Amino acid sequence: MRALSATLSGSGAPYSPLAKVDLMVLSWSGGKDSALALWVLREESRTPPVALLTTVTEEYERVSMHGVRRALLRRQADATGLPLVEVEIPPECSNEVYETRLGGVFASAELRGAEEVAFGDLFLEDIRAYRESRLAAAGKRGCFPLWGRDTNELASCFLNAGFRAIVVCVDPSMLDSSFAGREYDKELLHDLPEGVDPCGENGEFHTFVYDGPVFVEPIRCRRGEVVERDRFVFSDLLEAEP
Repeated sequence: MRALSATLSGSGAPYSPLAKVDLMVLSWSGGKDSALALWVLREESRTPPVALLTTVTEEYERVSMHGVRRALLRRQADATGLPLVEVEIPPECSNEVYETRLGGVFASAELRGAEEVAFGDLFLEDIRAYRESRLAAAGKRGCFPLWGRDTNELASCFLNAGFRAIVVCVDPSMLDSSFAGREYDKELLHDLPEGVDPCGENGEFHTFVYDGPVFVEPIRCRRGEVVERDRFVFSDLLEAEP
């Protein structure tokens, strides 16, 4: 398989091999951007991530924002072959509580030695600045392997590489709720209204990746009900047996 830098040749995105670090962890939402980031880091980094880091809303037992069940998150981690470190936060968590709990995890035996944390962020400067400031306070650095890449090309690269994903969360103020539960494929990309980022970087939608080159096997799941909660529309996913 070609590295992502080769796949996106001609995109105008600069490329240089990622520097070697002693220990890197990857911020993992279970969606397409974090899956692409893992693929890039494994293909192009001298030292790929040794663990996944995910924020879970403790009362709901689901990945924060995406609404994916914890059981499916853990299946994903198993399929990557990487240990999963979970940051538990309460519903409607304040920044202060989030930062305190994240700091506690960074200070834990599991992550104390981590020098860098990688993210799948694409172009939102304010989010990157926030992450870097919080990491600096914990004595760590940020790594952004997808930063500045063209999102249309990233979306095509994701599909061409064999990744498969489902839209699990939609912000109905930015995208019609009918997109919740749809397969993230070429047809969906064609149907996206003008102004909606193909990677959902502005928060228009979130995805769950259930197959692709970062997994040793697909994550078996099936669609559940579609519900509206806290101003977002969620398509529930359930575990499916072979």
